[in-house]
Amino acid sequence: MRTVLRRPEFRLLFCGLLASMSAESILLLALAIWVKDLTGSDGLAGATIFAVIAPMALAPLVGWFVDRCPRRPFFVAANLVTALVVSPLFLVRDRGDVWIVYAVAALYGLSYLALSAALSGLIRQLVPVELLAEANGVLQTVRQGLRLVGPLAGAGLYAAVGGAALAAIGVLGFLTAAAVVGMLRTTEAVPPGAGPRWPLDLGAGLRHLAGEPALRRALLGYGLGSLVMGFTESLIFAYVDQGLRRDAAFVGVLVTVQGVGGLVGSLCSPGAVRRLGEVGTLATGVAFFGPAALALAYPDLRLGVAAVLLAGFSLPLTMVGLHTLIQRRTPPGLLGRVVAAAEAVVSGPQAVSIGAGALLVGVLDYRLLFLVTGVATLLAGGYLWRARHLTRPTARAGVPPPRVPAPHPPPRVPSPRRPDDHEITGATCRQRCR
Repeated sequence: MRTVLRRPEFRLLFCGLLASMSAESILLLALAIWVKDLTGSDGLAGATIFAVIAPMALAPLVGWFVDRCPRRPFFVAANLVTALVVSPLFLVRDRGDVWIVYAVAALYGLSYLALSAALSGLIRQLVPVELLAEANGVLQTVRQGLRLVGPLAGAGLYAAVGGAALAAIGVLGFLTAAAVVGMLRTTEAVPPGAGPRWPLDLGAGLRHLAGEPALRRALLGYGLGSLVMGFTESLIFAYVDQGLRRDAAFVGVLVTVQGVGGLVGSLCSPGAVRRLGEVGTLATGVAFFGPAALALAYPDLRLGVAAVLLAGFSLPLTMVGLHTLIQRRTPPGLLGRVVAAAEAVVSGPQAVSIGAGALLVGVLDYRLLFLVTGVATLLAGGYLWRARHLTRPTARAGVPPPRVPAPHPPPRVPSPRRPDDHEITGATCRQRCR
């Protein structure tokens, strides 16, 4: 990963993203806590997550708009707009203002979708193809590292100062990201005024995902796994309460352990892409979630810690494998629509599984649901693993691929001697003289 961080352009982008991702990690969980504090309702608190996910339905439109704009100016403008979107949180005072929190969450979800689509194209411009896995691995390392401290810091900050501090951190983080990324000097792949036509190319991202074999297999396999992976958002509370007989606050300890696993997985993900290819890395990440879920069906703290570590390790593998595959298999002018469509394809099943898990855990034994999750993700990982040949392992960044000696040419067999023209003429004359 040091290779990609030596590049000044990517290092500048990394610093800007560090500011925005820090604000994001502090803000999101704290919004749900804020709603819980204002209303006293767990359901209304959980609805903030759905408010963030709901804008995924607009993914084709968002991706179409992103592809019409130069990446760097759009990314800067989107961060400025996000800072403006967060600012109404300063107005929240009591239960009657909860709608403001929901509106901010929904608009932030829309902004997150646009920023993800633009960021993928910006990375593609700044980083050579052979360093894409390293670049995605660096960003996942930061994201997973922030999971260790961000949610706890946000909750503590809200408890100590109140919601206004959350709004201030959000505004400051996105403004900083806009200022830092604005200093980048890039050659834009999409010139101003050029781009897809409305409405003919609105669904081009989905068509590309369906038409490219590796992307189609990756999204189908990961989407099937996501249909059950979201169960664990609710099952982990039942595991702690009914299985370990501990207070619900102990979930925070397991989330921290998962973050440690995620940090290790992020550091290992570029090497996995080099050795297994993008689809192979994605398959490994999905498959590793299976034994983790199966282990959580048996309530034992030591086994549970190992399972949560493995689950955390698996998530960056899936993200780095999928994002690198999309960046390598998509033309630059189509990347915004493809990234937005992929976010919708993945987030849709996750949203369904989170809601289904919350309902099923009330009527079925949580251990049975963990078993179902484990078996389903193992099957999804196996389905993806069978397609690993669609993407080949890549050479290590900065190391040329090994030279393959050219085959020896076959031995030359002399052709029969052909008579010269004068010999032919002489023989003909002798025959005539006779």
